[in-house]
Amino acid sequence: MATPTCEHCLEPLPITARRHASYCSTRCRVAAHRVRRRALPDELTSRPRWVRRTATKVPVTANGEAASSTDPETWSRYRDAAASKVGAGLGFVLDGDGVVCLDLDHCLYGDRVAPWAQRILDAAGPTWVERSVSGDGLHVWGLGELPQGRRITVGTGTVELYGTGRYIAVTGDTWGDAPRRLGDLAEVIDQLL
Repeated sequence: MATPTCEHCLEPLPITARRHASYCSTRCRVAAHRVRRRALPDELTSRPRWVRRTATKVPVTANGEAASSTDPETWSRYRDAAASKVGAGLGFVLDGDGVVCLDLDHCLYGDRVAPWAQRILDAAGPTWVERSVSGDGLHVWGLGELPQGRRITVGTGTVELYGTGRYIAVTGDTWGDAPRRLGDLAEVIDQLL
């Protein structure tokens, strides 16, 4: 069996790395995401609901103060948040206007998707999907109604469904050939709930 290597620097992964790790360090993971970053959907970048986030996923403003997923005064336009060097990355706030995110936890094994997650991706159809910050999960972005967040078990996996009062760490690391637009997730949400 070949020694697993970092997807960014191609060095061997540390012996203590997770079984499905893709990167040897946080530095390589962040660098790889910057290299692979593609355009985000206009449905997200046109809304002034952006924050920065720390490495531990705490939301902060573009100037480094505490941010809140329920206080619009702490949100920014995309270009301002993207230009900021504060924290470790970007986050998008869900405020109940119909933009939703399905967070599929620990569903990736290298370039393979767990069967339970693949069924959700197939049902979602053409909508923007990105790899999560951990590198082993996916965010399925779309349009739908979710007045209250939920965490549910699907097969052997976990899905978190959010539409309001939360922010999602955005990597911009588009999964596969997902389109750069948000599709209708209403039927998928109904099936999951």
